Amino acid sequence: MSGWTYAKSGVNIDQKSEAIRALVDEVSYKRSGIGQAVRLPGLFASLVDFGDRYITMATDGVGSKLLIAEALNKWDTVGIDCIAMNVNDTICVNAEPTSFVDYIAIDEPKPEITEEIGKGLQKGAELSDMEIVGGEIAVLPEIINGVDLSGTCMGYVEKDRIITGETCAEGDLIIGLESSGIHSNGLTLARKVVEANGIALTDHVKGLSKTIGEELLTPTEIYVRQVLGITRSHEVHGLVDITGGGLRNILRMRKGLRYVIDDPIEPAPVFTALQELGDITTEEIYQTLNMSMGFTIIAPADEAEAIAAENRNAKIVGRVEKGEGVLLETENVLYDHY
Repeated sequence: MSGWTYAKSGVNIDQKSEAIRALVDEVSYKRSGIGQAVRLPGLFASLVDFGDRYITMATDGVGSKLLIAEALNKWDTVGIDCIAMNVNDTICVNAEPTSFVDYIAIDEPKPEITEEIGKGLQKGAELSDMEIVGGEIAVLPEIINGVDLSGTCMGYVEKDRIITGETCAEGDLIIGLESSGIHSNGLTLARKVVEANGIALTDHVKGLSKTIGEELLTPTEIYVRQVLGITRSHEVHGLVDITGGGLRNILRMRKGLRYVIDDPIEPAPVFTALQELGDITTEEIYQTLNMSMGFTIIAPADEAEAIAAENRNAKIVGRVEKGEGVLLETENVLYDHY
């Protein structure tokens, strides 16, 4: 049997991109005046013009990580994931998250579950310095079999403080910030690999200090305070959340440049274990999972060196040069489309 891919596990990111384009092509109405959208391509969070400031909006969910929470009957951390997936996108334009609304779809009201989810949402809000201002619980027994959790984050950024990646330049360096684990992307692939090898989520896998289920359920790192602190103190040209799509997310930055990863962060054992169990190619795994690099910062060389020196979880992982695409130089793998 050939090695596992995200598409083989049931998630084809190229087809997803086509589906997004098909939807966006039908959403054409444009507002004018205050509250109109800022039409810049490739942003992680949407921008809305509000005079001297941009308001940002981002929406995302926890995905199939919820199936692991259900299997382990451990719901108190998925709220952290829900907020992290939204706020880590929000800060990619240098916006400060301020407000959040959550959405829970559930097959039947289960206070023992929603209480635990609430604990995680509260923790995520604290870590983000953001208030949960409302939400919705929809009871949908004919549509939902279990629980789905998502949310929407609002933030703001002064217009003269926005970072879009358009100032990235040849000679800049790329800084990687360590992830806490698999975060909340690629869990379908991870689960299929585990299942295909006859491994239970409560089993220990060689090289891991916790059960494989506990490893996969580790909450997504929230980078809000750290990244916004860095941008207040240093010149930064680009901010990238290494979320769904892995290294391909860096392609959202300025075109006409090549982003070379020549000294990647050493992947945590959970990634090595999944790659070996699933016979996953390096090209595939770096475009599906974060591989221990959860966020990247692109900055002028002197600033990048200072940022790396000041942050214990930061490392200079690459450089920006003339060309196109994202090159994982250590493996000679080039990603040229998002």
